[in-house]
Amino acid sequence: MTSETIEAAKPEVSPSEVATSHRRHYARPLLGLLLPLIVALAWEIIVRLGLSNGRLVPPPSKVFATLAELAESGELLRHITATMARVTAGFGFGVIAGTVLGAITGYWALARRLFDPTIQALRAIPSLAWVPLFILWLGIFETSKIALIAIGVFFPVYLGVMGAILSVDRKIVEVGRAFRLSGPAMIRRILLPAVLPAYVVALRVGLGLGWMFVVAAELIGASEGLGYLLLDGQQLGKPAQILAAIVIFAILGKATDWLIEIVAAPFLRWQDAFSRKSGDA
Repeated sequence: MTSETIEAAKPEVSPSEVATSHRRHYARPLLGLLLPLIVALAWEIIVRLGLSNGRLVPPPSKVFATLAELAESGELLRHITATMARVTAGFGFGVIAGTVLGAITGYWALARRLFDPTIQALRAIPSLAWVPLFILWLGIFETSKIALIAIGVFFPVYLGVMGAILSVDRKIVEVGRAFRLSGPAMIRRILLPAVLPAYVVALRVGLGLGWMFVVAAELIGASEGLGYLLLDGQQLGKPAQILAAIVIFAILGKATDWLIEIVAAPFLRWQDAFSRKSGDA
């Protein structure tokens, strides 16, 4: 079949269909903002009508005014930068450790029997239980905070990688062996594509726990960061400041989760999943 025949066989796409596709592409993220905007607007109206005094749960206008004040003073940027640096470092260390150990225990049965029971026992320890131990071991400075975040990220990544490797279809592996693929070729051409979707989900779960653990981490003698801003608002009785910090946490958490989706999307184009088909409708 010639290239001219292939081009002729392609369905023609009208400019209007292309424009509609672009509108849908940009409208989907905006659709996710609809629910929080409706809730915020409803609460603003309730407070303005006098149905609530808004003392414990300030209206969005007061929360945004607090954010503006923090931004003008430079405090907001300083707290965001400190928290982002901690989450980035902790996420990086947690992902590396979880990926390596999860791959080893998933691929090697002896390592799984040796290491997995201990790791599962450690996973049951509450996050705050690590705080006094890390203070004794690592002090109250950045190392202990990053270590605590890395602990939170490690477990979901480890479980995701190990579980994904164990769930690879044995028939696919047998096909690779029938074609006499070497160990590295088996990993690159069979195991890696099969594991990647679950690995991306594990990264997103780990990142979410990293944002949760950073609050506990910033209780360890922190003088800056969004967790410190939460604690400061609680101690000084500033609910608007607490909600402002929560809003920033939500925005940063969603933005970083979206970043993982964008980076992973080119590697998952081969998927023919139901969600992908229904999302195109």
